[in-house]
Amino acid sequence: MTVQEIGQIDGEAVRAVVLGDASGPRARVITYGARLTELWVADRAGRQADIVLGHADLAGYVAGKAFLGATCGRFSNRIAGGRFWLDGREVQVDRNEGETSLHGGRAGFDRKIWQIVEASPRAVTLAAVSEDGDMGYPGRLEMQVRYALDAADRLWIEMTAETEAPTVVNMVNHSYFNMAGHGAVMGQRLRLGASHYTPVDAALIPTGEVLAVAGGAFDFMQMRAIGAALPDDGGFDHNLCLTGPLEPKWGEALRFCAEAVDPASGRRMEVWTSEPGVQFYTGAHLAGGLPGKDGAPIEAFTGFTLETQRFPDSPNQPQFPSARLEPGQKYRHLMAFDFTPAPEAQTG
Repeated sequence: MTVQEIGQIDGEAVRAVVLGDASGPRARVITYGARLTELWVADRAGRQADIVLGHADLAGYVAGKAFLGATCGRFSNRIAGGRFWLDGREVQVDRNEGETSLHGGRAGFDRKIWQIVEASPRAVTLAAVSEDGDMGYPGRLEMQVRYALDAADRLWIEMTAETEAPTVVNMVNHSYFNMAGHGAVMGQRLRLGASHYTPVDAALIPTGEVLAVAGGAFDFMQMRAIGAALPDDGGFDHNLCLTGPLEPKWGEALRFCAEAVDPASGRRMEVWTSEPGVQFYTGAHLAGGLPGKDGAPIEAFTGFTLETQRFPDSPNQPQFPSARLEPGQKYRHLMAFDFTPAPEAQTG
């Protein structure tokens, strides 16, 4: 395990932790936003590439607004008008996307410097506190994020939280994946365990409907190229409903979320989660050539997210899975990433 200080923000040190080694998957996490900034995975020939987008230095993450690799919250994704009712009281939270609250507001969990509370060569646990009233959210919240590589070289992300008063919680990992490492992702192939999706209005707020994906742009029930059927607006940025059951998987109760493959290299990833939804975003707004790692610019369609989650705007949509958290309860969100290169015959 390697831990090093990579800079300071307002006099507080930001540290990076490297998990694993060159013999298998390797992850790098920084304490600013509890972010996953590198994830090295082998292709079918054993060649490794870093499959998550990121900036070259800490300054890039501080200046950036794309949430690269970040732990987002308190309520990730969108809340219409930044308002919802809780126990008969209207709650107004920070609005940072026009009239909408996105990913917890302007100073959400992605802007906190988390503390390392436990570290080993293959796991790190980070902790932070969101005080009562933070970005408008009620209840003091204590949260942790654990990144770990297990004996089978799977990467696990575990997000937990406990509150002192009723509140809403929806923490997500906002990594952008590119199974080739660099370049456009439109030719990469994806399968999603989602038979339905939640359509949105012009502000990307769910309309409240839950529609079948069958035969349309959102139908990734069978493996297909990401760019095969883009929506009319040019990209995906939608919540899909993971309709498979929770099942015993690697010692936890998880449901299948996604399988992603780069046909050229055979680099392959399966994602399993405890959550009912996933925000599939193809990065259409990553425009302007943001500075990436190794001199590679971050541009539109150079990465895609698989943000497992409760549904967007669920505090205002009682028919959606609830994001409410009570004192005495523990919020726990699991993601498991399994890396097994695909044989060449399966990647065409």
